Amino acid sequence: METSTEYNNQGHANLSPEFQYLSDLIAYRLGTAGRPPFRPVKDWYLPLKKFLIDHKLDKNEDIATLLLVALAPHAVPELFDRTIQEKINASGDFPEIGGVRGKNFRGFLPTGQTAVFLLAGDDWRRRAEVEKLFWSNQFLAEKKVLWLEELPQGEPVMSGKIIVALDYIDLFLFGSAAPPHFSTSFPAKKITTELTSDDIMMNKEVKRHYKNLKEWLEYNPELMDTWGMKKRLRQGYRVLFYGPPGTGKTLTANVLGNETGKDVYKIDLSMVVSKFIGETEKNLELLFARAEDKDWILFFDEADAIFGKRTSVRDAHDKYANQEVSYLLQRIEDFNGLVILATNMKTNIDEAFIRRFNDIVRFSIPAEDERKEIWEKSFPDDADYNDIPNQVRKYELTGGNIINVVQFAGIQALRRRHEMIDHNEQIIASGCGGKLEPVDPNKIKFFLDDVVEGIKREMIKEGRPLIT
Repeated sequence: METSTEYNNQGHANLSPEFQYLSDLIAYRLGTAGRPPFRPVKDWYLPLKKFLIDHKLDKNEDIATLLLVALAPHAVPELFDRTIQEKINASGDFPEIGGVRGKNFRGFLPTGQTAVFLLAGDDWRRRAEVEKLFWSNQFLAEKKVLWLEELPQGEPVMSGKIIVALDYIDLFLFGSAAPPHFSTSFPAKKITTELTSDDIMMNKEVKRHYKNLKEWLEYNPELMDTWGMKKRLRQGYRVLFYGPPGTGKTLTANVLGNETGKDVYKIDLSMVVSKFIGETEKNLELLFARAEDKDWILFFDEADAIFGKRTSVRDAHDKYANQEVSYLLQRIEDFNGLVILATNMKTNIDEAFIRRFNDIVRFSIPAEDERKEIWEKSFPDDADYNDIPNQVRKYELTGGNIINVVQFAGIQALRRRHEMIDHNEQIIASGCGGKLEPVDPNKIKFFLDDVVEGIKREMIKEGRPLIT
């Protein structure tokens, strides 16, 4: 889009070339003008142009025009109403062109019938060709670009509204898709980090699996498309992360997204799981459909809530719960992106899921030397912490515990800075014999007593005794 005036349509003079063509096509079908020549896609202003060219559809007049029809209410809301009323000099319905009114949008919303009428008129052979554009095995449906709304049984299929996927509306009008909003229709939040794999501690086994994941994200598209393996291999990649809380499952997924440039979405299972029959599947289908072809990483934390073991059927509730698991088995198998499921216990996941994972990664409580490395990586870069990591390595803590302790000790260290003795620029080493130590204005000083106190807090939280 070159300027905002392309869509500030106070008159036909301000219409972009593609929508001027659509307006002229409407006038032609209403019998008030001659047939307009198709405007070459290369002359269009919309970023839709790039999509058509990239997919070698710029010469396909039917698909290009259908996309204009579908986009018109979003880009030029008054185009249909204004053109129709101008040409027939009336504000009533014009049945041949189809269309409906929205609940909130008061303008004309095109239906399948609208597209058929504009592209084919009353030529029944051409009408059949246009209707096929909406079939599920055609490009626009396979790519989930647009479709017709579902209608009550018995109503003509073509009377359904043309629905364009939200991401494609943004892509076609603005050149990129806006990040999805967290909602019941997309129950996932984007999680980010500035950390890299160098900033966190991974044991050798986790590092090996992590390397495999990075390689899949980088090279799988080439393997599938360039080397023709799409017809031989399953699409997508399914991974199970399992291990105790705080061992780095979520952080590893987050770092993977950062290092590969992929968006990571953490699914809020509280908004997915429903007590109403069929609602859980519906919520998940909305999520998977939105994520298809987006190159996102989907992260299901505490995945056993919905990917748990099936049970013997005792009542209707068990029957439908098992149906949910069966649906999920098939849905993650069909998803063409990376899905990471995380759980504390591998045994909580249904065996049928286990067989379908491409990889399974175990996250364990770090060993003593690993804990020392985590301590060293967790303190601020310019911190003064002396030999604290070596002194506290004996405490059996997870990475999550250690981060909590560093935060607690850091708050205490900053409090002490504000208790600095002004004249001597010294700080009272409270809990360390009351010694006065010089303050380095460029560093934050951590004290062992504070760290040990933080460790005690973590142990108490988990009901564990502090081993000194």
